[in-house]
Amino acid sequence: MTARAVMAFALLLCVGSAYAATADELISKNIAARGGADKLAAIKTLKMQGQLIAGGGFKLAYAEYLKRPDKLREEASVQGLTQVQAWDGQRGWSIQPFGGRKDPIPMSTDDAKELAEGADIDGAWVDAAAKGNTVTYLGTEDVDGTDAHKLQVQLKDGNTLVVYLDPDAYLPIREIARRTVRGTQQVTQTDFGDYERVNGVYFPFAITTGPKGGTPDQIMRITIDKAQANVPVEDFVFAFPEKNTAPAQQGSK
Repeated sequence: MTARAVMAFALLLCVGSAYAATADELISKNIAARGGADKLAAIKTLKMQGQLIAGGGFKLAYAEYLKRPDKLREEASVQGLTQVQAWDGQRGWSIQPFGGRKDPIPMSTDDAKELAEGADIDGAWVDAAAKGNTVTYLGTEDVDGTDAHKLQVQLKDGNTLVVYLDPDAYLPIREIARRTVRGTQQVTQTDFGDYERVNGVYFPFAITTGPKGGTPDQIMRITIDKAQANVPVEDFVFAFPEKNTAPAQQGSK
């Protein structure tokens, strides 16, 4: 190997180390900006309530329940009907009354991946190695006039997230998810804003999500009006029910 080749190889090693260090630094800054590792870990359950506006302006009451480790339930209600999607830590299921299905049905592995990913209160980039995920720093990119830092998270389940962090606040402002569903790649864009503290930890109270480059009727907007941490939420709320189930009634209203 020539001296020039040795120098080039050494430079590549330095660049790789710098990128890894930068990813770790950004993750640390993100955790600190959200409230710190201790306060984040102290949140064992999270209940969020607000409104979901589907494409075309259709409005529904919205509720979301999270519980460590990795449990999630989402509800959207209107005119006495409640749509449910849940992940119990092992499998996903749903109730789809607007599609004529009032009994719970299991979700396929591919369809449940998004729920499983959303059940992580901390975020897939926090303690990534312990979760089987890999984080890479991709530099910066303009996000609606903000030169955001890009963290690529290769997930254990095979999907990929690109998380865009605000360069000043170090909070996520956008996420691009690439998921393979029944052999077809789906790309979803989610924007986050209106961060508020819940038990000392910042969470987004405005979320806009839909297919990347999708039409307005494909976009869903969630606004949170009330959030509570560490309210009692029993495991059966997330478990596949044997019979039809009513909306979860957990914690104070």
